[in-house]
Amino acid sequence: MSTFAKSTFNASTYSASRPTYPSQLFQFIFSYHRRGGSELRGSPAQTQRAVDLGCGTGQATVQLTPFDEVVGVDPSEVMLEKARTYAASVATSNENAAPKFKFVQGSAEDLSSAIPDNDSVDLLVAAQAAHWFDWSKVWPETFRVLRRGGTAAFWVYTEFRLTQFPSLGPRITAYAQGTDPVTSVGSYFQRPGRTILERYLVDVPVPSTFVKDPGFEDFQRVYFCGDNVPDFLPQDAPRHPVLMRTEMTWRDLLSYFRTWSALHTYHEKYPDDLKQPADPRFLEEDLANSSEPLDDLRGGDIAVRFWKDLREGALEEDPNAKVGAEDKVQVEWPVALLLARK
Repeated sequence: MSTFAKSTFNASTYSASRPTYPSQLFQFIFSYHRRGGSELRGSPAQTQRAVDLGCGTGQATVQLTPFDEVVGVDPSEVMLEKARTYAASVATSNENAAPKFKFVQGSAEDLSSAIPDNDSVDLLVAAQAAHWFDWSKVWPETFRVLRRGGTAAFWVYTEFRLTQFPSLGPRITAYAQGTDPVTSVGSYFQRPGRTILERYLVDVPVPSTFVKDPGFEDFQRVYFCGDNVPDFLPQDAPRHPVLMRTEMTWRDLLSYFRTWSALHTYHEKYPDDLKQPADPRFLEEDLANSSEPLDDLRGGDIAVRFWKDLREGALEEDPNAKVGAEDKVQVEWPVALLLARK
């Protein structure tokens, strides 16, 4: 995704402020991989090599510790440098468990340089990258590099939710998907990639579209979305409780907004928006108990205005809500997962 490759994109801020993937998600994927060996073939699934496509800063890469060798692949050298540093710190702190990490520049569509050997990968994953793929090339390349019995696991987390404040869903959607440049960054996401993410990867074609007999042995769409199920999801797809959930301060939530590629692109088009001074009372730690109502506060760039709008909406839903900058709020992200076995 081209925004992340720009020299002006802050990879350190991205790494620090993005949500992390829960261990339960990896255990679900590893269990699927093991079943492909012991249950279906009568021998243990192999764990020699795992590859993380679009590895970014390495958040998912370092979780692939059951594998002897882990290769992270990303088109952005800026991201790869951050991933190398991060993986090195993990290896240092957990020397006995950490596999050998390697990071190479490349794309999911062409792994000929990163993974030249056919049938040499046991697990191929992509975390928060699959919505950018050209599947006419990725499915055949995935089939080429996977060993027989190997697993592909591609997932994205979709639009965030504030668990305690369900009424704020429409405001979040309006900001993330709308077209009004005063109140929304929706037009500044790269599409159709962002739309594919918003639609939980349902538009990703099945592998058999591009890989004919002998093709993949299994393909599944799995959703960790809880009871809030979009009507466009396949009715027969497995659905599970939300796994990706965390508690963060409202200030940290604003930092998360700052990592959005659409915001970066928005400010390239509207640089003066960043110059809008924010009322310092936006950052008061006990804003909920302030004598100044939220709707009296003015200023700030579009991310701050959205942040203020959410906090104001939280108070509308629950007048006793804590919305100070250092108060905590529950945030969750539904996850859509594609699983395939060769």
